[in-house]
Amino acid sequence: MSVDYKAYFEQHREAHLNELKEWLAIPSISALSEHKGDVARAAEWIASKLKEAGLEHVEIHQTEGHPIVTADYLHAEGKPTLLIYGHYDVQPVDPLHLWQTPPFEPDIRDGKLYARGATDDKGQLFLHVKAVEAILKEEGELPVNIKFCIEGEEEVSSPNLPRYVDANKDKLTADAVLISDTSLLAPGKPAISTGLRGLCSMELTLHTANSDLHSGTYGGGVPNALHAMVSLLASLHDDKGRVSVEGFYDGVLELSPEMREEFAKQQFDEEKLKKDLELDALFGEEGYSFVERVGARPTLELNGVYGGFQGEGSKTVIPREAHAKITCRLVADQDPQAVLDAIEAHLKAHTPVGAKLTFKPKEKAFAFNIDPSHPMLQKAADAFENVYGTRALFTKDGGSIPIVERLSSTLNAPAVMMGFGLPDENLHAPNEHFNLENFDKGLLTIVEYLKLV
Repeated sequence: MSVDYKAYFEQHREAHLNELKEWLAIPSISALSEHKGDVARAAEWIASKLKEAGLEHVEIHQTEGHPIVTADYLHAEGKPTLLIYGHYDVQPVDPLHLWQTPPFEPDIRDGKLYARGATDDKGQLFLHVKAVEAILKEEGELPVNIKFCIEGEEEVSSPNLPRYVDANKDKLTADAVLISDTSLLAPGKPAISTGLRGLCSMELTLHTANSDLHSGTYGGGVPNALHAMVSLLASLHDDKGRVSVEGFYDGVLELSPEMREEFAKQQFDEEKLKKDLELDALFGEEGYSFVERVGARPTLELNGVYGGFQGEGSKTVIPREAHAKITCRLVADQDPQAVLDAIEAHLKAHTPVGAKLTFKPKEKAFAFNIDPSHPMLQKAADAFENVYGTRALFTKDGGSIPIVERLSSTLNAPAVMMGFGLPDENLHAPNEHFNLENFDKGLLTIVEYLKLV
């Protein structure tokens, strides 16, 4: 007789939410050293829950940074093996005064669970633990083999997990990597991401004279570092929103008619977006829609530009240095190092007379892409349809989760990204929350997927 998992999860809902609140109350902020002990506590908490769920070989692996937690249950002979990846670290909470309730005092209101980490990624990862637990408790066995790999450094670009994966390929080998760290398109509209943009970043400094100078005595006769920086940064784009750097688009594939059709199916309302953001117009590379620009086209964005006098009032000074921070989102087969090299060459060639450039490369990550026709993804779409009543659309996300490409390529396994968040759940912002409708449906969808695979 088949198990009524809907009834099971309804019966255990309050207990499950109370457990999740315990985890969310731990301030596991990986970026802040004063929370190192809290991050370790969060790792221990999830390890204990994996054991309670019935997982075996639960281990906490200490790295040079924060711990990695692994577990498995490998008794489904001849059946596929899924590696479930997630992270238990969270973003800092500033600005604190914008939170309606304290970020580490979880609160349910209006059908939403508010706390830092509620949707990114503790809440979504918790669904997998409870789905596996439910099947083991109700049926005594799993329909597939399961492995968990849970890290505490995703929010700081996973500095130690790649080394662990490389050293433990046999331990982690799987037929697919299952991840819930993305979102639905909208309420009731599930999505499966088939692409994540890659990333590279850099910092620039322009120096001119050996000192700040009086603008009356020297103005009009010496180079101004801020003028030079503005001119240099303006050279990076043309008037149609296209990046002007030679070689920047190497490895970028033009969108196929089929992929453009998938984007069109999203029926994204650009007018609503403008209204929501109080914008008169959107902006971007000419010839592409908003969802195409943010999902499947590369970008070069200024994240910070600063220099000179910043205080109250005026100071008639010609600054000697100016700074800029730049991030590029990459797609398809773009090589992050090649992009950095191309931008550095462009900047050096366009540095104004009288200025000296210092170029400091920072992060690098390859883009991730997968063919949506892969059977593991098609079964995920089936699982969504069986629970939500609507088949998931295949999308490409503008964000970057660098470890996804690394896990997929190192383990030679497709990454199946079944997200249960929503785009407006304030991840990385004050009042982060998780809609409990998707908490409930997410549990059922994961159970359904494990049975379909």
